[in-house]
Parts: sequence; structure tokens; C-alpha cells
Amino acid sequence: MPGVSSVLGIILAAGRSSRMGRPKALLPLPADGVSFVATAIRTLREGGVEDLAVVGRPGDSELRREVVRSVPSVALLENPASHLGQLSSLLVGIEYAEQIGAGSVMVLPVDIPLVRAATVAALLAASADRSQPIVRPRHCDRHGHPVLFAAAIFPELRTTDLSLGARAVLRRDPSRVIDVDVDDPGVLRDFDHPDDYRRLLAGE
Repeated sequence: MPGVSSVLGIILAAGRSSRMGRPKALLPLPADGVSFVATAIRTLREGGVEDLAVVGRPGDSELRREVVRSVPSVALLENPASHLGQLSSLLVGIEYAEQIGAGSVMVLPVDIPLVRAATVAALLAASADRSQPIVRPRHCDRHGHPVLFAAAIFPELRTTDLSLGARAVLRRDPSRVIDVDVDDPGVLRDFDHPDDYRRLLAGE
């Protein structure tokens, strides 16, 4: 069981992918054919996050089949309120984090699969060296993912309007946030539409 200072990696994969037209979590990356969700698991692990959970929709058997293939095992959590947005899925992950005694969570949406493991490691190092409870990457003066939240922020996330999302917490008090500059454009690149994925397949 993780210690109180451990980090739980939470991969948000409960969206319906309505704009993409097919499950984004299962899309293969052209470089190696590994799915978005499996890539996120690998990236977080290689970056130093040992304990992981994927939050999906109830009854998503395809996602379950993909996640259970992971070794070591990854927790698969169900969000019955996934239609309420990403923050509702994050709260499911936070509840699990508290159950296992994790001291913080690192949150990565499944449709941001190009993040580098070195970025994850940099965020963990910044969190260990500084006292601020929120850590996020910054590339070319733009903020990206994943974002690390210490347990001190969990109550605030729970009381935030679901329609506003975790971004409202990030903006509330910038002094609580560590921005880590990274040479990693993947922290900014999400895949919402078929054209986004076609550009990835084309090497753009």
C-alpha cells in the first residue's frame, strides 16, 4: 500500500469521445501502435509515478480490457456521473487516493498522450522541493498537463462547481501554483477531433 507521501497518477478516460467519433483512449499512436491509455500509463510509470488509476464510464468493457493488460496492475475506477465533466472523474480518483493513503495526485487526461516521462519526473521533483500544493508544466508560456494536486487541495476541488472544472482552482490563487518550464510540446497537445488524429498519423 502506498505511503502517505506517495503520488497517485489519475488518467481521466470517462469521456464519450463524441467529437472524435470513436474512443480516444483506444486510439493507437503511430510510432508503436500502443493505445492512448496504455501510453499514458507507461509515461507516468517511467516518470516515477508507481500507483495508477484510470477513471472510466461504467460498463466500458473495451477500456477495461485495455487497462487490465497493464503489468503491474492499474486500478480501474468507474464514474457514474461522467456526463458532469472531467472534475467529476477527478473526484472519483481523489476518493480512491484517500483510500490508499496517497498524499497527492497527478492528473492526466487520456487525450493528451504525447507527454514525456521526463516532464512527469520534473513535476515530481518540483513538488518535492517546494511547498506549493499545485504543480503544472509550462511550455512556450502556455500551461499544460499533467497537473499535480497535493491532498491539501482535495477539499477545495470537492466544493468547486463541476461546470467550472479544476481550472477554477488553478486560477483562484496563482501563488499556490508552481509552473515548471519544460521542453515538451506534448503537454499542450490534445486530440479532440478526427482532424487532430489525422495530423498525428501524418507526422505533423
